[in-house]
Amino acid sequence: MKYIVGNWKMYPRSFAEAKEIVTEIRPLARKAVQKGVQPVICPPAIFLSGLIGSGTALQFGGQNASAYGEGAFTGEISPVQLASLGAKYVILGHSERRALGETDAMVAAKAIAAAKAGLMIILCVGERERDSDGRYFAEVANQLRASLEDFPESKSVHLMIAYEPVWAIGTEATGAATPRDHEEMSMLLRRTLSELFGKQKGFHIPLLYGGSVDTKNAQSFLDAGADGLLIGRASLRAKDLALIIHNAVQNNA
Repeated sequence: MKYIVGNWKMYPRSFAEAKEIVTEIRPLARKAVQKGVQPVICPPAIFLSGLIGSGTALQFGGQNASAYGEGAFTGEISPVQLASLGAKYVILGHSERRALGETDAMVAAKAIAAAKAGLMIILCVGERERDSDGRYFAEVANQLRASLEDFPESKSVHLMIAYEPVWAIGTEATGAATPRDHEEMSMLLRRTLSELFGKQKGFHIPLLYGGSVDTKNAQSFLDAGADGLLIGRASLRAKDLALIIHNAVQNNA
């Protein structure tokens, strides 16, 4: 299965806009799933209950979740609450969350809670910058290990890893990541996951690419062996998202 995940961040401004995008994508999602491609949309949490529909191939997730199932944590959303709405996925450790001060230890606690709630975890890791000596490989491996501290081996089926080269994302990007960059990092991630969970489990965890994905580069990362894509702004344009899903279906044929 290939995964095309749209991270809507704090967009769009209105529920009506969100519903319009989802309405356009739903029919394509049914066909995509039949061909081995799972589209997932992670909208602002306030829109989730109105967008999730029963019996639909298009699946939904949260952009973050608490490490607690419930409690006096004003403003937080628990993974249990997400699951109760029908959400199947949750993004954890996104670079924008880490930039706000979220630590590896916090991500690890959230991952354990999300797995217990039955959610599929899209765990984000990636280096902030690259050095000529390749020290960034150790940085990412250490980040992955720390973000999965005490994560139960039996719950590894709930894991997906999204590689985010932070230096290649957004208006402050210092360069563009290439499919070769993803291939090299995938080897490191596979090796690290195999150390944590054993080779058989480690090699069955999907590896997604998530660095400024759009219609121009999505296909090249899928061709390079990515198990899916974590897409930001492009996923808010229904035509662009539809094209990426269509290409993923063709790639998976």
